[in-house]
Amino acid sequence: MTQMQAARKGEITEIMKQAAAYDKVEPEFIRAGLADGTIVVPRNVHHNFSARAIGRGLSTKVNANIGTSAEHCDLAEEVRKLEVAVKHGADSVMDLSTAGRLDFALSTIIERAGVMVGNVPIYACIAKLAQDGKTILDMTADDLFAEIESQARLGVDFMTVHAGITLRSLSFLENDPRVMGVVSRGGSLLKRWMLHHDRENPLYEHYDRLLDICEEHDITLSLGDGFRPGAQADATDRGQVAEMLVLGELVDRARKRGVQVMVEGPGHVPLDEVVANVMLEKKLCNDAPFYVLGPLVTDIAPGYDHIVGAIGGALAAAHGVDFLCYVTPAEHLCLPTEDDVKRGVIASKIAAHAGDIVKRVPGAIERDHAMSHARREFDWKAIYRLSLDPELARERKENSESGGEDYCSMCGELCAVRTDRESEKERQ
Repeated sequence: MTQMQAARKGEITEIMKQAAAYDKVEPEFIRAGLADGTIVVPRNVHHNFSARAIGRGLSTKVNANIGTSAEHCDLAEEVRKLEVAVKHGADSVMDLSTAGRLDFALSTIIERAGVMVGNVPIYACIAKLAQDGKTILDMTADDLFAEIESQARLGVDFMTVHAGITLRSLSFLENDPRVMGVVSRGGSLLKRWMLHHDRENPLYEHYDRLLDICEEHDITLSLGDGFRPGAQADATDRGQVAEMLVLGELVDRARKRGVQVMVEGPGHVPLDEVVANVMLEKKLCNDAPFYVLGPLVTDIAPGYDHIVGAIGGALAAAHGVDFLCYVTPAEHLCLPTEDDVKRGVIASKIAAHAGDIVKRVPGAIERDHAMSHARREFDWKAIYRLSLDPELARERKENSESGGEDYCSMCGELCAVRTDRESEKERQ
């Protein structure tokens, strides 16, 4: 029985209790959200860790992508990236490896994560075909579903599947030319396969088969945005919206089976279209939890895209996005380093927290108030403890010229807080 099926029977499971404790809400809140589909708790029956929930009324969660590539394949390094991501607050990681011993890499990440783990099964499917000298054009539905089943048994908690790419939605994309075309790896692979064979997307055609696997292992479906815009000029176009319409139908079908489901979103989106994209998903997909990459609100900042993503992510989270996929400084340039992973996670955590303040998530603004009081009292231990990156805050302060003083080296003796406190004392 899936967590959604249990919730609909009125049961509060241990997993629901774990998720409730993390977000400091009542277990009944989690159960009710699971029952109506506005909350998901991604936790495969084969993966043992303390569960966290994603969805309406909860803190905005953050995902970090890691994984090997054919150009840079070092599993030990990816494990270190996993540790960095979790240390700095990632609620999940996605293993997007495309090279090396893929099953071993995925099982290693799942074993060591301590948080929910996601994957995009078509990546490994194509990589394994390549090892046999085959390409995407040689893929069969059985090849793809065999990989999905394999990852399910390894313990993947949520899977990104681009099931909304259909011959119909593809026709809308083809009739509305883009600057960047299809930038999703999974989306581009399926588009090529479909056009070559003139056949329907196997993930859509055999969607019930996919639901069977998810139901058996209690995997949360993450319906991927294969037509997400990769440029400001392509945002909210016909192809993107056509896919979203299909995803809304697939959400309904998953919920009827008792399979947990969330929806992925863009992508590159101008600032004034971010809120519209959130509202569109919530309306068309019946308030399914929304998981977005960024969104990136400008295309001109290579090396700083973690900042660009945080700007879009804060706005998106404030208006109802439930799950942010981090963007690192390496986006569009290269495979991220461990430092890139840290910067990406911290930037997304800032965005998530800023959104949580607006959404009135319990404990969000209280943390800011506590920080303000700590600053007023020059309570540096509390300041470090309340920081998103305590190590950096402590290092910058203690290694400055005023490391042992109450004030910082920017204002020195002219510290405004210190002056104001003295003036208050003089008035008493």
